[in-house]
Amino acid sequence: FGYELVPPFNPYRNSLSYMLASYVVPYVGLLGYVGTNPKLIGYVSKRLLVGLMGVEAGQDAVIREYLYERAAKVVHPYNHTVAEFTIRISELRNRLARCGIKDEGIIVPPFLGAENRTERNVLSADYNSLSYSRTPPEILRIVYGTGSECVPGGFFPKGGNGRIARRFLDKP
Repeated sequence: FGYELVPPFNPYRNSLSYMLASYVVPYVGLLGYVGTNPKLIGYVSKRLLVGLMGVEAGQDAVIREYLYERAAKVVHPYNHTVAEFTIRISELRNRLARCGIKDEGIIVPPFLGAENRTERNVLSADYNSLSYSRTPPEILRIVYGTGSECVPGGFFPKGGNGRIARRFLDKP
């Protein structure tokens, strides 16, 4: 929101806070899977990825629907609505990833809605209702919270430990 929340946001305050905190991660993973799919070779790898995408998409849809049903509800003690929280989280992920709009809150202006016809955004997607995709550097910039795939922080204060993440961390 451009300022420190007082008191600090507590994801365990209540069910709504927990679902807002849960909104932060699944969608990022889903877009990473979508971005990875074209690079995979072989049936077994693609089958595993599609299985993971299905679970991740389901989780994201349940979270987004729960939040959409409460879009106008004020999140106490912050005096911001659920919709505002999702919009700000999505804007932050877009800003950190440095890739334009690939993430949207649960309510969007019609020009960002599916086929430019809707403001409801339970299944976030592009104009053609296709999932956005993210590259590994975009994902690392978000989960590190630094806006750099080479500077760890956020969910991974020591950096990711996979081959791709290590490759970026080893850059001078």
